[in-house]
Amino acid sequence: MTGLQDQPKLKAAQRPRTAARVAAVQALFQIEQNGDRPDSVIEQFLVHRFGTTLSGESYEDGRIPEADVALFTSIVKGAISNRTAIEQDIVKTLPSTWPIERLDPVLRALFFAAIAESRRAEVPAPVLINEYMDVAHGFFFGDEPRLVNGVLDTLFKNPTSVEDHDNTTGTPTED
Repeated sequence: MTGLQDQPKLKAAQRPRTAARVAAVQALFQIEQNGDRPDSVIEQFLVHRFGTTLSGESYEDGRIPEADVALFTSIVKGAISNRTAIEQDIVKTLPSTWPIERLDPVLRALFFAAIAESRRAEVPAPVLINEYMDVAHGFFFGDEPRLVNGVLDTLFKNPTSVEDHDNTTGTPTED
């Protein structure tokens, strides 16, 4: 056997779109927590976090195997460019006694990613809700996935709340 034959085989991605959603949540969290520029975070993910390695690094090692890069980029850019409108949608859905700042920052990032992706109108709402509940289960072990289901279900059943608000106010906001 040669040295190359001794190396473990790379596994093909099983769910590249789900991997892109997980990465988008992580990127949006990083942008919010560190105040990093979105373009530099996207580049960091493309260069340092995506892809399968010969050593088999996985999510636990900070790697995101074979993510759908176009979907990842679209979600992150969409969440940032529509930040104000998305935040308003979340605030309208939460009880008045629960301000958005009280949400766990990862949960906030997940909502921003899900709502940004819903604006693309490429995936049916029930599928998106299910996908983001799966993502939530990857981050949380408590009631958070149920909260994700409730908030997204409420938002997606009222399509006017997730339409591109920026069309009525002029240009996209970049917070």
